[in-house]
Amino acid sequence: MAEMLNTAAADKLKKRASIVGALVNILQTAIKLAFGILGQSAALIADGIHSLSDLLSDLLVIIAVRLGSRAADPDHPYGHRRFETIATVLLGVSLIGISAAIVWHVLERVNDPATLPIPDVNTLGIAALSILLNEWLYHYTKRIAKTTRSKLLLANAWHQRSDALSSLVVLCGIGGVLLGYPFADAIAAVIVALMIAKIGLSLVFDSIRELVDTSLPPSVVAEIRKAIMAIAGVEGIHLLRTRQMGEDAYIDAHIVVDPRITVSEGHCIGDAVRDELISRFDDVLDVLVHIDPEDDQGFLDHPRPLARADVRDLLTSYLDGVKSHIEDFRIHYLDGQLEVEIILPFVLSEQAEQLAAIKRQCALMQMEIKEIDKVFVFFKI
Repeated sequence: MAEMLNTAAADKLKKRASIVGALVNILQTAIKLAFGILGQSAALIADGIHSLSDLLSDLLVIIAVRLGSRAADPDHPYGHRRFETIATVLLGVSLIGISAAIVWHVLERVNDPATLPIPDVNTLGIAALSILLNEWLYHYTKRIAKTTRSKLLLANAWHQRSDALSSLVVLCGIGGVLLGYPFADAIAAVIVALMIAKIGLSLVFDSIRELVDTSLPPSVVAEIRKAIMAIAGVEGIHLLRTRQMGEDAYIDAHIVVDPRITVSEGHCIGDAVRDELISRFDDVLDVLVHIDPEDDQGFLDHPRPLARADVRDLLTSYLDGVKSHIEDFRIHYLDGQLEVEIILPFVLSEQAEQLAAIKRQCALMQMEIKEIDKVFVFFKI
């Protein structure tokens, strides 16, 4: 497994990346809007708004990291990582709104071609500078996102890469106007707006999938199933469920073990499954393992079986003559029925008459009580 940072170190890195991104985007927003207005470039103004959306996303990351890094509490036993997911949804919705506003503004100007301005040549340099800044910021943020396994930060990195691409579109649009194509700047502005909208939609849909506990990708679930089946003592697996919370994944698994082993041995196998999955898969934060003696997925609507107290009463009734000698009894719930193992002192096995009476009563109980499939008698030395 790749080396992982502790939560505090990861949150510190995410905060640093967001602050660096915010500072760069403050600078870009101011320069683009100023030169876009002075240089009469609708595309550069749209790109400035795009940079402003980057700034908003940086602020959202800072707030979400602060809220999401809080430790689990009684009201939130799984922690607060979903704050990052909610922040991503808000970011996506804001991007869609921004893109719609840009397109509306550009279409209004295109309807009156006489009002289309000619961009200043200096706006070309601003667009080129923006490409370089955003490409550097993309690689810087993506590196930290991978180190901290932050989906929100990775989304922010791609947002910054889209800003670099949009600046490239702006560069072409301004160049097109200067070469004699008056609609080039407006077209570039619309393309930038559509790019912003696509990013926003992707963020919203991906985050909603996470909020409704969508399973991990099928390929990952298949790897998890294979890893569980490779653990000694696991004979089968069913009801494997997975879900995502922020950058963390949670797993619930029902595993089948030998029905004759002890509870403590089954628990030990469950611990081995949990430890293996957490150590093998970086995203897995916790695993809940349920131990089954058989695949009982088809028994969900089966009638309630006899409880231990019920079986004790039956043994007291049917084995009245030796009830004081019963040292212990075990119950196995298999195939929707019960198998009962009775533990008696070894001395009773040497008393032929008593032994015959015990056999008769056990056979009678097995015949009369439909919930009991088999009764075994063991003698303890």
